[in-house]
Amino acid sequence: MPNLRNLRTLLPGCLVLALAGTAQAQFAATGTTSLSVAVGPEAALQVTASTSLATAGTTFNANYTGTTSLTYKIRTSKTSGTGTITLKVTTDFSPAGGPSVLTPPTAGDTLAYTCTVTSPGTACTGSQTASTTSTTTVGTFGADNKSASAGNSGSVAWTLTDDPQYSTGTYTATVTFTISAT
Repeated sequence: MPNLRNLRTLLPGCLVLALAGTAQAQFAATGTTSLSVAVGPEAALQVTASTSLATAGTTFNANYTGTTSLTYKIRTSKTSGTGTITLKVTTDFSPAGGPSVLTPPTAGDTLAYTCTVTSPGTACTGSQTASTTSTTTVGTFGADNKSASAGNSGSVAWTLTDDPQYSTGTYTATVTFTISAT
């Protein structure tokens, strides 16, 4: 004869298992969800990889000039955001004997630039002197500034003094551009 105590334990478990197989999930024809996204300030920059400086003069009557093109994307915070594009000469001209930003062969020799930045940016004003010791401004941005999806353009037009003290040769410097947004 079966043990009645075991039967009382097994019977409810079997009943639950039997009913579980007959239950059906309730699905609807539509469903919804709520999405949220936190959009923050961002900035990106693309700069021409190499810029050659050349002179149109033949007897020290024209400085070396050239233009670096850039494309920027930016989004600043809505109420108190700001942004900047800056540059710094991170490696002075080399090899030695030619132009130098930090220690020019003649006082007054400079690597200077003017800049353009399309709206919503504001370009630097007037001629700026490039530096190896600090960053200098190319453009600034205010609150709630947004570039086009494809980016906006800008440029830096360089002027390097043509000094007869430079030894002949090819000299290279590195300029690092930085963009930021808050």
